[in-house]
Amino acid sequence: MSFVQTKRLTVFDYINYSALTIISLISSFPILYLIIVSLTDKDVYVPFQFNIWPERWSLEAYTYLLSTPSFLAAYKNTIFITIVGTFLNLLFTFTMAYGLTEKQMPYRNIIMGMVILTLVFNPGIIPNYLLVKELGLLNSFGSLIWPVLTNAWSLIVVKGFLDSIPTELKESAKIDGSTDVGIFFRIILPLSMPAVAAFTLFFAIAHWNTYFNAILYLTDTNKWTLQVLVKTLVLDASSSMTGNSASSDQVLPQETVRIASVVLAMLPILLVYPFLQKHFAKGVMLGSVKG
Repeated sequence: MSFVQTKRLTVFDYINYSALTIISLISSFPILYLIIVSLTDKDVYVPFQFNIWPERWSLEAYTYLLSTPSFLAAYKNTIFITIVGTFLNLLFTFTMAYGLTEKQMPYRNIIMGMVILTLVFNPGIIPNYLLVKELGLLNSFGSLIWPVLTNAWSLIVVKGFLDSIPTELKESAKIDGSTDVGIFFRIILPLSMPAVAAFTLFFAIAHWNTYFNAILYLTDTNKWTLQVLVKTLVLDASSSMTGNSASSDQVLPQETVRIASVVLAMLPILLVYPFLQKHFAKGVMLGSVKG
């Protein structure tokens, strides 16, 4: 007969859980406010008035935004940059980190020292802009992808994670005739799924929230990212979007449309995060401890 021992909650546990619950509710309040306002009918909308439940539901703000060419173009641009950029980030980060784990790699210590050096010294905005200009990447999506293929922090953490994989697996694979590329894709990468999931989230969020580089490198409004367009809608009072669905008798409150654009901008990340959360802490901690 087995007995299951349950941990007794102390006073500190109750205080801790209560405090975390209150903080969670406070943190979720702005998101709840955005959703409520964006779903409120324009005829009953009152600025700066918060209701737990909309007096009258309406999807007009979302219908308007999703039928506007400029908003749809910005959404497509951001999705393209996020998918392609995240894939290339993962490819370059994990392949370079895998190479740095090989002790027989020529100039391995020098390359690792150069990586660590970038943590201390940053060239700044002007040298980065001049580099992008000389590479002919201005006003192209490449300016938002190629200069940020990887970074020192990601390399160091991923390298630490790959160092924790037993070298006997690689040695046995080499004895069986497998190449380094085969070892990476058939052994190393499948064992690195927690780290891949964690850094997929890191890179995807970074690309989805691309704002400053887009303003710096993109001059064509048709190539704007979603965050740039949302900033224009939210902060520029004179901004407007023209769409086929906008008619003379359909006048929506600017605040409703602006908040709906913010909700649409953050919705994909909120939907993806729960599926990667279980790998998030594990992938980062395993790499950071060893590295």
